[in-house]
Amino acid sequence: MLKDVVALVLPGVASFELGVLCEVFGLDRSDDGLPNYDFAVAGLVPGEPVPMSTGGQLLTPAYGLDRVATADLVAVTPFPDGTHPPDAYLEVLRAAHARGAWVLSLCTAAFALGHAGLLDDRDCTTHWRHAAALQQRFPRARVEPNVLYVEDDGIVTSAGTAAGIDACLHLVRTEQGSAVANGIARRMVVPPHREGGQAQYISVPVAACTSDSLAPLLDWIMDNLAEDLSVECLAAHVHQSERTFARRFRAEVGTTPHKWVTAQRVAEAERLLETGDEPVERIAQQVGFGTAAVLRHHFVRLRRTSPLSYRRTFNQSA
Repeated sequence: MLKDVVALVLPGVASFELGVLCEVFGLDRSDDGLPNYDFAVAGLVPGEPVPMSTGGQLLTPAYGLDRVATADLVAVTPFPDGTHPPDAYLEVLRAAHARGAWVLSLCTAAFALGHAGLLDDRDCTTHWRHAAALQQRFPRARVEPNVLYVEDDGIVTSAGTAAGIDACLHLVRTEQGSAVANGIARRMVVPPHREGGQAQYISVPVAACTSDSLAPLLDWIMDNLAEDLSVECLAAHVHQSERTFARRFRAEVGTTPHKWVTAQRVAEAERLLETGDEPVERIAQQVGFGTAAVLRHHFVRLRRTSPLSYRRTFNQSA
């Protein structure tokens, strides 16, 4: 269970990424029935001021590296390019992963994981501008330069800036279910779920309020997941050719129609598994997968667990 979260900082810590961790894990949202986390910020030396990346500000961590020993999640924040973290810093990362804690890097903090040897033979990502450098510096890493976040064997790496929010919510969802993740996202006023494989850079990152925006279609899809949502049918719905529709969908949403629809169907299946007791076969029909076997295939691929295992973990009445 995800309860104890530590954010590790080095001199030059990026203020936005640290703020993301504070926002997701450091606020008391118990008035909404959401869990509280034992959240701490740790530096190399407790009580020693650490310069931040912006505005000449100083941060004084209350804890040192020994605070990591009990953490369920160790989150690594970005630091200036070219910094080689001290050996003690790298050792606590290796020890945390070895004992089964989650290790998360935000943006260029992936370089710290690389220095610790935690990216060797693992899929990972970072901000697209630094992906080539990450691959060159750590040739055994399998760098995916165009995705929002990647999870591989307890190591989660995220792309730049807002992708860190997606990675944090992914961890919350994995450990505590979509209801908790959605509740935190609602309080933060951010999308509750973006798939890790979604592109970092898209032509229209926020759907514009124009007459030809696909936003109305996306809303319609969410209300009609059980319908035929093939590219052919969706293109006909907006009176476009399949080729034009597929191109515009990727430009506006950042992924293919099939991947986006599949992700929404799995997310809705999650919600139904958490909140009800209908058979998996019925849920598969409701979300548009047709059969339990097809639902299980996509659920295992995207969530790395079966629908029944997910229900046993997150359905309070199960």
